[in-house]
Amino acid sequence: MRISDLLKLAFRNLMRRKARTALTIIGVVIGTISIVVMVSIDIGVNQSFDEMIMQSGSMTMIRVQKYGAVYDDEGNYVDSKEQVLDDSVVELIKGIDHVKAVSPVINKYVQLYSGKYESGVSLYAMDCEVFEAFEFPPLQYGQYPTKENPSTIVLSPESMEYFYNFSGRTYQEKSIDPLTEKVTMKFQEYQTHQRKKEFELDFTNVAMMEQTDNWEYSYNIYMDIDYFREIWSKYANTLTLEDRKRAISSIESYEEIKINVDNIDNVAKVQEDIEALGYAAYSEMQYLEPLKETSNMLQIVLGAIGGIAMLVSAINIANTMVMSIYERTKEIGVMKVLGCLVKDIKRQFLLEAGLIGLAGGVVGILFSYILSYLINKYGAGIMGAIVGTGTAGKLSVIPFWLPFAAAAFGMLVGLLSGYFPARRATKIRAIEAMRTEG
Repeated sequence: MRISDLLKLAFRNLMRRKARTALTIIGVVIGTISIVVMVSIDIGVNQSFDEMIMQSGSMTMIRVQKYGAVYDDEGNYVDSKEQVLDDSVVELIKGIDHVKAVSPVINKYVQLYSGKYESGVSLYAMDCEVFEAFEFPPLQYGQYPTKENPSTIVLSPESMEYFYNFSGRTYQEKSIDPLTEKVTMKFQEYQTHQRKKEFELDFTNVAMMEQTDNWEYSYNIYMDIDYFREIWSKYANTLTLEDRKRAISSIESYEEIKINVDNIDNVAKVQEDIEALGYAAYSEMQYLEPLKETSNMLQIVLGAIGGIAMLVSAINIANTMVMSIYERTKEIGVMKVLGCLVKDIKRQFLLEAGLIGLAGGVVGILFSYILSYLINKYGAGIMGAIVGTGTAGKLSVIPFWLPFAAAAFGMLVGLLSGYFPARRATKIRAIEAMRTEG
């Protein structure tokens, strides 16, 4: 029997009992929606994690800060403690296994001036030899500082965008191009000695980072830590004796020490080793693990719902096909008497079951797109808070391959559900079938 003939018979037989066929298809629709939405939320949450990671920095980075957070055994914040971070601590951390790079960090808030316009930014001084290890962004122009040429000041694009002129009743905003406009930096931490000229540094050797979503390199400027010590010493010489001593002592310890680990799998171990030395440390990984656990729990719940829905729909399909066999027993006998091949009878019922699964899959996909849209429009913020992504972006993402996979899966469920009823239909004896009333 030709495929076209089998299709015609299948459609005709399915339309005999429209209500029963529709109810069976609805079961497949619900199962398909459950699975598609489950997978789409899983993909959306993972994309949110990726975006969060890109925005928050490298997952192989560990930080030891001057004021370290203290947590209890259950991971709850208890208090903070002041930690003395100096070169001896840096050397201790360098000796820990799997540590790829270590850099002390000095952070100062500085004022920038360009003509009548001014701005304030955070200045981070680090060891220029580890810039590459810490995955600093590529540069639009210029070069990162080196030990041979340490005087380069590295700018983020955002650090040059918000300069203001506060003269008059209103202020004016302007973006500065450091290549064509003069920019001067001043420290504001201490009062300049009245007999000395205020220290200022002209930006004559600059490099500009490319735009990045990583907040780590936004709105800040960077320089080599040895070069910073040099200019800080010049700045200290313009201060009163008392302030000079305070300024020099302020950079003998660090606000932070950054550590880069050789592999993401070793981050937790290195963090434990640092904490064993008596220093509180934190990394993005320690926050990611609870998020993963929440995401996995959500996937299990959604997977269970989808699995149960598909199991129920499979049982419905099998029940529908068994009922169809009982109703069409005499028809099966006639087909056998007329010489219809057993494999064609089997194909007939398998095709009907497969069409039910395919129809339910296609309709379920259409409703899944609608539900995904509603989730993203009304539920992304709430669900984002539940899973801990902290984002109001897309929570449900349906990639191009998912509809095809869902339709194929729906058809596969139909075929598997219809296999045993179809096999049973082939074993009905022609003579017994012909004696059946109906």
